[in-house]
Amino acid sequence: MSHYNIAVISGDGVGPEVINEGKKALQALSAPTFTFTDFGWSSDYYRQTGRFIPEGGLDEVANYDAIFFGAVGDAEIQDHITLNNLILPIRRRFDQYACVRPGYLYDGVQSPLVGKSGGDIDLVVLRENTEGEYADVGGRLYQHTNQEVAVQTAVFTRHGTERIIRYAFEEARRRQKKNKVTSITKSNAQGYSMVFWDEVFQEVEKDYPDIETESLLIDAAAMDFVRRPEDFDVVVASNLFGDILTDISAVIIGSMGLAPSANLNPSRQSPSMFEPVHGSAFELIGKGLVNPLATILAAAMMIEFLGESDAGALIRQAVADNIRENKIRTPDIGGASSTTEVGDDIVRRIG
Repeated sequence: MSHYNIAVISGDGVGPEVINEGKKALQALSAPTFTFTDFGWSSDYYRQTGRFIPEGGLDEVANYDAIFFGAVGDAEIQDHITLNNLILPIRRRFDQYACVRPGYLYDGVQSPLVGKSGGDIDLVVLRENTEGEYADVGGRLYQHTNQEVAVQTAVFTRHGTERIIRYAFEEARRRQKKNKVTSITKSNAQGYSMVFWDEVFQEVEKDYPDIETESLLIDAAAMDFVRRPEDFDVVVASNLFGDILTDISAVIIGSMGLAPSANLNPSRQSPSMFEPVHGSAFELIGKGLVNPLATILAAAMMIEFLGESDAGALIRQAVADNIRENKIRTPDIGGASSTTEVGDDIVRRIG
């Protein structure tokens, strides 16, 4: 029987609540088995120590099979501080260059889009996760004067761009659904970085003659995610554009609470990280009403990536059955159940 050591960073806001339900789902499996080690890296830890990650912390986490992450963000701390001091260091240190965010409309969930039924929306966005617009390259001059200048530089390397695009084509082959990859840029306005991305995409697509391709500008893509989401299969985008599109995809499948995310190191030389898309959800903290299904689905993605496809399928089936029966669900998808009640129902179905 396989056993996995999982580093758990519950983080801020509703993170601890949803992580608890994700752990319950994993522990309900007869196999594999897990040991969870909690790391108290959070905004509270930052307030106490001035750091989100203690010295040597990433070296310790490097020894784990995967990272299970809740959320980071605090109303009293600017978002760029939390992002640049916790999430981004983990992604970069462990070269988690492929952010995989599926969007699936489950049978039993009402999409805000008219006429969409279960399974009509079934796409995955691959977001470049280590460079691009989130490279944190730039600076400010003459601060607090009327001559102040701020420069933010996006960084696109051939290595980074090609590998995420190539991963998208491989993902389309793995999915075996529409066999289509859509590339998202803004090359009509960004004549260096995005034209470069387009050129790399055109080079890589030659190696995949079995895959249909499409290239869209980000504004058209945002419109088409609403207008024709059923046409998409695998979507590949830069760090910023992928982040924007996955918020749209989460909404059109009925709730941010149904959107999982994986930050993958495809080489498996370092641990990958799995989390819900929804973040800290300040308005739900402590109310017991946050939807845990995104985190439970992220747990399924985690064990599938670790090679436990049957166990992952069992969790996915439990989630699908829970949603379809429409009895125990949180308010974001029309129910009146608590976070814990939904988690308990998933555990029952797994067992």
